[in-house]
Amino acid sequence: MPKFFGRAFLLLALLVLPLARCLAQAAAATEPEMADGLRQSGKIYVVVASVVVIVAGLLAYLAALDRKVARLEKQAEA
Repeated sequence: MPKFFGRAFLLLALLVLPLARCLAQAAAATEPEMADGLRQSGKIYVVVASVVVIVAGLLAYLAALDRKVARLEKQAEA
């Protein structure tokens, strides 16, 4: 199980670090952003929710896949 947490932490770091960089660049930008129209109409929340659902689904799939592979590795050793 600790092996899974290490992989999950690595995956999370790989997903969060580029996002943090993008957010930092967006905060420093003085020009209007492309998402201003979405923000004004309130649709940006739909976009963010969609991205969160997709990422959560991918993480859940990877966790399930990791468990299956670990189980098959144990069966192969026996």
